[in-house]
Amino acid sequence: MIQISQEKLPFILKNFFENANEKIFILNKIGKVIAMNRAAKHILTDEMFAQMVAGKSNAICMACRGYTTIDELRTCTSCYVANSNKDLASFQVYLETVGKGVIPYSASIQTVDEENEIRVLMLRDLSEHIKTQETLHQKLLMNRVMKAQEDERKRISRELHDSVAQEMLSLLVDIRVVKYMTKNEEVVNKIRETEGTLMRLLEDIQHLSVELRPATLDDLGLESAFRAHFKSIDINYGIVVHFQSNIDTNRYEGEIETAVYRICQEAVLNAIKYANVDEVTVKLLEENNQLCLHIIDDGCGFELENASPQGTGLGLYGMKERAELINGVLSIHSAIDKGTYIRLVTPIEEGGASIENHHC
Repeated sequence: MIQISQEKLPFILKNFFENANEKIFILNKIGKVIAMNRAAKHILTDEMFAQMVAGKSNAICMACRGYTTIDELRTCTSCYVANSNKDLASFQVYLETVGKGVIPYSASIQTVDEENEIRVLMLRDLSEHIKTQETLHQKLLMNRVMKAQEDERKRISRELHDSVAQEMLSLLVDIRVVKYMTKNEEVVNKIRETEGTLMRLLEDIQHLSVELRPATLDDLGLESAFRAHFKSIDINYGIVVHFQSNIDTNRYEGEIETAVYRICQEAVLNAIKYANVDEVTVKLLEENNQLCLHIIDDGCGFELENASPQGTGLGLYGMKERAELINGVLSIHSAIDKGTYIRLVTPIEEGGASIENHHC
């Protein structure tokens, strides 16, 4: 360990006091600010600074908006300045600052000269830290909400497939049996109409079950789920989806597979409904520890600045939210009469590969 001589120590401490990023106030026993560093001066209004320089007791109260205790978020009860007999190693305090409004600070107040009751109050800006925590909390909450939605979709989908559809199929068989139990032409025709209605209803239930949560996504993975989905689009909408993939049977984390599938589902459905096209191109490629999804159409396009949620309600904002939850980047390029190009790039290794210099 490097030893610092007694001669150099005061110089080093003075240099630290003047140049530290922390806001440092030195208080006497009656709460008067007897010194402050440059960082502390920069957060004070002229009036606050003048009051402190004038030596007004507890002048710091002009800036303080309370500190946090186990009972209240902001309080002046047992004030950390007025309570000169107590040192606090760490607490949160709110101060009114120049140009930034009320800012939360991590603070400590400690006696450095017991004989003269001199104490040091140090403040560290917590606004970025709190903003990061709020963003993380929002992301985790969104992740839980989307996971709960997907779990409920899966439950309803399985219920429709395993229970409702099976009951419908059983009823259809019974009706066909009844059809051969009579020779009355009028009754037979009515049974045939009912049979046709049940067949259409059964197809609708099966289609709804797949739309809610395709079993192939959970059982076989993304490529199989995409191929089944695009085949259904061809049958139901008459739209050809040109699909290219190099992932084969590769599997990924459940959150990644769900997000990629839902983003593609929304993008293709929007193209079908609003782009006025007969074909769409979708590419799903794995390269350099990244999964890249491309959706391209040559339709009417739209103005990104005026885009509003459409289609299933997920919308462009929802697509970006899903991309962020898997640490992906979603980019959308579109213009009137120039088609739309949507690209999703997401890391697929644990810890996340960089997605800035991708080659997909």
